[in-house]
This record gives sequence, structure tokens and C-alpha cells, in this order.
Amino acid sequence: MKQLPGPHQTIFRNQEQLKNFVRKIIKKHQENWNPLETRDFIDAYLNEMAKENVSSSFHEENLLQSAIDLFITGTETTSTTLRWALLYMAVYPEIQGRVQSEIDSVIGQSRPPAMADKDNLPYTNAVIHEIQRISNILPLNVPRLATNNTEIAGFRVPKGTILICDMTSVLFDKDEWDTPKKFNPNHFLSNGQFRLKEAFIPFSAGKRACLGERLARMELFLFFTALVQKFSFQAPKGVKLSLDFKMNITLSPNEYHICAISR
Repeated sequence: MKQLPGPHQTIFRNQEQLKNFVRKIIKKHQENWNPLETRDFIDAYLNEMAKENVSSSFHEENLLQSAIDLFITGTETTSTTLRWALLYMAVYPEIQGRVQSEIDSVIGQSRPPAMADKDNLPYTNAVIHEIQRISNILPLNVPRLATNNTEIAGFRVPKGTILICDMTSVLFDKDEWDTPKKFNPNHFLSNGQFRLKEAFIPFSAGKRACLGERLARMELFLFFTALVQKFSFQAPKGVKLSLDFKMNITLSPNEYHICAISR
């Protein structure tokens, strides 16, 4: 693919730029590295590389790729979900208003939201989860590799087989969700209380689920709640917002303009 012309070449160029950026950061860490003062992930990795009888997997190329993975999964996914969140709030003002009423009654306007508020904001929590479900930003998850010969649902999977899981088939399963193709926070509510469903797996599942799930959940709750607490989001005058999307690293909304009105 690197020899063929086409839009995929932009992805390759951007990837190389990101690699060069991270390489420079790693080089700076190596220049002033102090094993007695671990500042971040790169320092911790360098500490492991310096140990005797270190695993063969600890080498600089793996450090580079691991740091890039943290960049992509730690920023792209959360920012894309928040862009979907603001778009859905503008498209569904009545849901936005209900979220704001709940935030006002529990937190008010005098202080920022905290994680301790989460259990007291069931509707807001349900809205965040429904945004994650319906935005489905990683519809094909990430590839998995079978490390052993195995059998799944009667199908033989030889060792070394690359597997790609279709998250859409679960997050939009009509047997699991009342209105799978409609934005509906009630999917996560039962008698007014938040209810997490087993079919909610935007972070995947099992031992290979997203390592940053807990951090991402925290970021989404705090950012979303703080934004809706202080602003009302709506389309610019004369503009009709669209829920159309494009597929890059993640499934993200098309570029849009939005107004943030101070409350």
C-alpha cells in the first residue's frame, strides 16, 4: 500500500510525523534520564530496559509504539466522543435541558462537578453512556490475534488468526436495546436509576479490554458535566446540524459549527 497513490498516503504521512514527534520526546528523556526519578511512562520504560535479564519485548521500537498507542487511545477517542456529545445535545435540546436541570439540582453553579457526584446524577450518567453507545466510535474494535488453536461457537480458529470483532452488532442489537438506532438515554435507566447493561461494550470486554477505560469514563463524565453545567449548546442561526459521520482512526462526526451560550 505504501507504493500506491491515494488518500491512504495522508495517513502514512501523519503517522510518520507522529512517530518523529514521539522519537524526539524519547531522545530528550534518554539525555536527562535519572533512574531514581521516574517522571512518566517513558522514564518507567527506560528503567525496565536498563534492568539485567530484561524481557526481549522491552526495546526502543516497542517503547515508541507504546507511547504512540497512549497518544491515540488517550486523546482521539475521548475528544471524538465529546464532539459527538455536544452535537447530540444541540440536536436534542430537550434532553440537554433535562441534564442541566439535574446538574443544577445536585451540584448547582457554585462549584465544578466531581466524581463523587456521579451516583447522584443518574440521568446525566445515562446520557453519557447512550452517547458512547450510539456514536460507536470504534465499530470494528482493534484486531486480535489467536495465540492458540481454539474453537468459538463451533468455529475452528487456528493459532495466528487475526480476528476483528464487529462492535456494531452488539451496540445496535435490536434484542438488547429498545430503540437501537435512536438516541435514547432510557436504555440505561430503570425506575429513574442508572442501570448498566451487559451489552454496553464500547471499551471491548475480557482480559484485552481497553486499559484506559476507567480514565476515559472519568474524563467523559467530568468534561461533559462541566461543559453542560456552564453552557447551552445549539446550532448557529439558520443552520441545521447533521449526525452524518466520517471514518478515520475513529468514527467521528463531520465538521460542524456550534454555539456555546453561557448559562
